[in-house]
Amino acid sequence: MHLSEITHPNQLHGLSIRQLEEIARQIREKHLQTIATSGGHLGPGLGVVELTLGLYQTLDLDYDKVVWDVGHQAYPHKMLTGRYNRFHTLRQKDGIAGYLKRCENKFDHFGAGHASTSISSALGMALARDRKGQNFKVAAVIGDGALTGGMALEAINHAGHLPHTKLLVVLNDNEMSISPNVGAIPRYLNKVRLSEPMQFITDNLEEQFKNLPFVGESLSPDLQRLKEGMKRLAVPKVGAVFEELGFTYIGPVDGHNLEELISTFTNAHKLDGPVLVHVATTKGKGYAIAEADKVGYHAQSPFNLATGKALPAKKPKPPGYSKVFAHTLVTLAQNNPKIIGITAAMATGTGLNKLQEKLPDQYIDVGIAEQHAVTLAAGLACEGMRPVAAIYSTFLQRAYDQIIHDVCIQNLPVFFCLDRAGIVGADGPTHQGMYDISYLRCIPNMVIMAPKDEAELQRMVVTGINHTDGPIAMRYPRGSGYGVPLMEDGWEALPIGKAELLRNGDDLLMVGYGTMVYTAMQTAEILSEHGIEATVINARFVKPLDTELIFPLAQKIGRVVTLEEGCLMGGFGSAVAEALMDNDILVPLKRFGVPDQLVDHAKPDESKADLGLTGSQIAEQIRAAFFNRQPSSVS
Repeated sequence: MHLSEITHPNQLHGLSIRQLEEIARQIREKHLQTIATSGGHLGPGLGVVELTLGLYQTLDLDYDKVVWDVGHQAYPHKMLTGRYNRFHTLRQKDGIAGYLKRCENKFDHFGAGHASTSISSALGMALARDRKGQNFKVAAVIGDGALTGGMALEAINHAGHLPHTKLLVVLNDNEMSISPNVGAIPRYLNKVRLSEPMQFITDNLEEQFKNLPFVGESLSPDLQRLKEGMKRLAVPKVGAVFEELGFTYIGPVDGHNLEELISTFTNAHKLDGPVLVHVATTKGKGYAIAEADKVGYHAQSPFNLATGKALPAKKPKPPGYSKVFAHTLVTLAQNNPKIIGITAAMATGTGLNKLQEKLPDQYIDVGIAEQHAVTLAAGLACEGMRPVAAIYSTFLQRAYDQIIHDVCIQNLPVFFCLDRAGIVGADGPTHQGMYDISYLRCIPNMVIMAPKDEAELQRMVVTGINHTDGPIAMRYPRGSGYGVPLMEDGWEALPIGKAELLRNGDDLLMVGYGTMVYTAMQTAEILSEHGIEATVINARFVKPLDTELIFPLAQKIGRVVTLEEGCLMGGFGSAVAEALMDNDILVPLKRFGVPDQLVDHAKPDESKADLGLTGSQIAEQIRAAFFNRQPSSVS
């Protein structure tokens, strides 16, 4: 059978081990070809091919449900659930999503792009099943890295308290999240992986007791306790931990041995209550280059399959914002031992791996634990350190209570650096950094800023480090900068709450924030060609807002436009509108940003065009709104 013929995972039933191994080979081949061509997550999916096949061989997926933690490990799942023939569209506009989406496929039972959610959601499904008197199986597949997230441990704690709720948790242990795992739990798992297999002692223990002439088919309470005691000696420490929490622990199992996996899952399904199957896998399995560099090949831009090297860019790109941020922070940290960089398992993505290399004593990776990262930073700030919490905008959402309760209420000087703010592209709705302006600006004591380019980012890093009066946040986008000249050192801090006047004009006031400042300048040039002259302000700060600059110009010009790359509801434009209204400056105002809708996966430029956020589109809308000019057709 060819993989392209599989449109339903139940078609795996009855296939021999040899046939399944051939399907596994085809999955890896398609996976590698697709990612090499268009880019995407590489290592995670390659590591769970046999795990997926073995699990699905033992389930009836017309009824049973599998919940995958995150989604980049579920590429084999996508190919086995009717999406093989469209898999080449992965992460492209109108194509297959890079993560699980309930609306995309009936076998995507729970959508997720953030880690540590699978056990909670699967347990919810199991409880609903029991309440409705149904009997389908529920399995949650979670990576070992996701176990560093407190939410997964909370779910394990709850599930273990429900001995009559049948739930299978499959622990995909590949020793990695994106960056190498940190913490006591992964260290335990590594000990298990490296220890001699001892599970054989328990596999037939009960049968051996029953064969004794004085025992028979049933064990006495004393012999049952003896059996459990011997089992405790046999199960490795990590297994004992899960069993103490109420789970039946099985493993570790070879995650690339189909026969062993099928046998293990078949037996696990027969057990009552919560069961954890510990599966040892290799991230990047089947592609030697990815196996050797698990961090670098977690995700890849288009690359040469033979060499593993990225395809050359059509033209050189300016340095990315993350790289400029990292260089600036390292330079400052070399002269200030109080600076401590904090990441939540995203060292490479945020650029903090550079700090780790240069100044390891000033670097902390907490694992997938954003809540802990924020409160840890608060504790560091209490003792006079300068904590820099570099966390993606979308992931900082997970620590909202800690931002309010542990940082802002106590007015502690924590510097939040929000990478991937705004439209991020192929990762889709779960990763778009749309909401940070709205969710941060309503909190007392918080200062919020965004650079118009990579050079201004350098000055804002200095500003954030120097600001000791309370918390401060800086948002910046994914990808390359504009190629503006950078300084190696000697950066000056910006005055808090002060904007920058970039252009003068009498017909319109345009106030841009962050990435939309250059769009505002482009729009102003287009309008100028139509006889409309605009004043352009680089706001720099959304809180505090530079009302000393904005108010007089708004009153004088009488028409105001705001531009932001974030949600309009509660965003930068709302801040300007509120300030004008509260001060009785009642002038026409039009806001440009992301409306109340989810932004799907696509290239950022494609998403901006769909949202009407290109310079030409904005210019047309301004002419129609303020100058009685009908917009022309703009693609």
